[in-house]
Amino acid sequence: MNKSKIEKLNKNGWMVGSVSDFLSLSAEESAYVELKVSLSRYLHQTRTKKHWTQEQLAKKLKSSQSRVAKMEKGDPSVSVDLLVKSLFALGTSKNELAKAIQ
Repeated sequence: MNKSKIEKLNKNGWMVGSVSDFLSLSAEESAYVELKVSLSRYLHQTRTKKHWTQEQLAKKLKSSQSRVAKMEKGDPSVSVDLLVKSLFALGTSKNELAKAIQ
């Protein structure tokens, strides 16, 4: 967000901050959320780059298309374990996974 917009919001009584500030997240909680978001985005990018449908990935994982959609949207009910397993099912290497979370 540019400075003039921030100043305008502040002038009108609004506060500008991060999600961590708003939710009062600790550094560890914030890092965990960022990790899940990174994995979710990378899952979507990798799946679409490989021209897989959500349904195809779901079948490979013995899951449902709606679950894959939740994984890609960063739904809180999705575990990091499932995101990593899904990326490995798409052929992601450990090195690619490491780059995705950096």
